[in-house]
Amino acid sequence: QVQLVESGGGLVQPGGSLTLSCVTTRTIGKNTLPPMGWYRQAPGKERELIGSISALGRAHYRDSVSGRFILSRHNDNDTVVLQMNNLKPEDTGVYYCNAVDRRFDWGQGTQVTVSS
Repeated sequence: QVQLVESGGGLVQPGGSLTLSCVTTRTIGKNTLPPMGWYRQAPGKERELIGSISALGRAHYRDSVSGRFILSRHNDNDTVVLQMNNLKPEDTGVYYCNAVDRRFDWGQGTQVTVSS
């Protein structure tokens, strides 16, 4: 079993930055986590994958966040980090992490609000 705990959200002005962390805990096994992703669910919209990172650290980003967001992962402590820069109001939403294939149960997410 793998549990996902997201943190680091908050209220930030446009142009600001936030760093989100996803800590995974598991009760069985110690294999390297699969490709992981950060997802965003904006108000009234579907949850969407905004970036993913392979087990070896290769990252891919949705066009809307490319150049502003940076993914990293730390396999020694099963943490996935999303550095968000130059935030825009349209980045507002609840952010979640999960495997790219969404195999794990969803965590509570962390709210990001970009507003002046």
